Amino acid sequence: GYYVKTIFHVKNDLIRIETRNNAALTRFEFKRIHDKIARAHQYKNINDAFSQVLDETEGAGLGIVIMILMLEKINVSDENFIVLSENGETIVRILLPLNKTTQDEIQTFSKELVTLVDSLPQLPDNIVSISKLLNDPKSKLSDIAKQISNDVALTADLLRIANSAAFSRVNPCTRIHEAITRIGTRGLQNMLLSIGAISSLGSSTKQQKALWKHSYQVAFYSFNIARMCCTSSQTNIQDSYVCGLLHDMGRVVFESAHPNLLDSFKKKCTKKALTPELFEKLAAGVNHAEIGAEIAKKWNFPDSIVNSIRYHHSPEKAPEEFKTLTSIIYLANMISHYQAGSVDFYQIDPKILKLITVSNEVELEALSAKLSLAFEQDDTVM
Repeated sequence: GYYVKTIFHVKNDLIRIETRNNAALTRFEFKRIHDKIARAHQYKNINDAFSQVLDETEGAGLGIVIMILMLEKINVSDENFIVLSENGETIVRILLPLNKTTQDEIQTFSKELVTLVDSLPQLPDNIVSISKLLNDPKSKLSDIAKQISNDVALTADLLRIANSAAFSRVNPCTRIHEAITRIGTRGLQNMLLSIGAISSLGSSTKQQKALWKHSYQVAFYSFNIARMCCTSSQTNIQDSYVCGLLHDMGRVVFESAHPNLLDSFKKKCTKKALTPELFEKLAAGVNHAEIGAEIAKKWNFPDSIVNSIRYHHSPEKAPEEFKTLTSIIYLANMISHYQAGSVDFYQIDPKILKLITVSNEVELEALSAKLSLAFEQDDTVM
């Protein structure tokens, strides 16, 4: 019945290495370990430690002292070495900062890519025109409705969304004026940005289709999670779908980029003596949140969308006014990856899980199954 679990987890600029076993520390052992950690600072090197630490008892503490000395050698505080006992488990955790050279190179790569995205297509003209009308306080509803009705595909999308589970009433909506009133100008703006981004970034290749399918799922989950936990904030509910849909824009860029763009990008990287392995990491999604956010800024998307893209992997870093919305996108994305088997329960931030009153994996499984079934049954996804 005993086990040992080893966890390797990279998030943002930290590498977390953790070992767990289900033999809880006694109070005496806990005190002894922390005494060794406190005394480790008096040793200048391993020789000192050998001569003063070793005794005949099991767990004399030499390993702990060596760990502290190693962390000091790479300028990492002993606060990054944690030994604790909770829920019947003994946990040893080491938090290491990602190599600074790697971080700097990734940031340089990202800036170079954003510079080159000027070659990406802009949002479609009709989307831009309608957005301008929506942002103009002098615009009439009739002008907006007329502009939309000139685009058959846009009209169909608007009516479908207006009749979706999110907005539907007893009577189906068949007129543009009624659809705009039902969705609201904010909802209409979000819908336009979604359609425009998908149109500009493309959805024809196998990889693009897979990414957009994941994005639709995250959008659907985000909207339903927002309805669960944001009853007092209609803005978060209204913005949740579009923010979920566009959260992976940075990854889509790599799938949408013309080969000439990527070749040019590779040449710039070579010229700056940046490692080719890092290009592959970027293509695989490293720093895609920053890239996506920069593209959203370039297209003049609202701050709510820009921030939810930038911080959907680290909502704790989001500006205060967007923390809840970004946390919702984070949860929806993690649940989607959890269902795909690419994320384990321990990798989901427990503090953010409290937002949806989930404290253990059984509760997450129940919510996950409920969301998955609803998504499969929904036929109104854009």
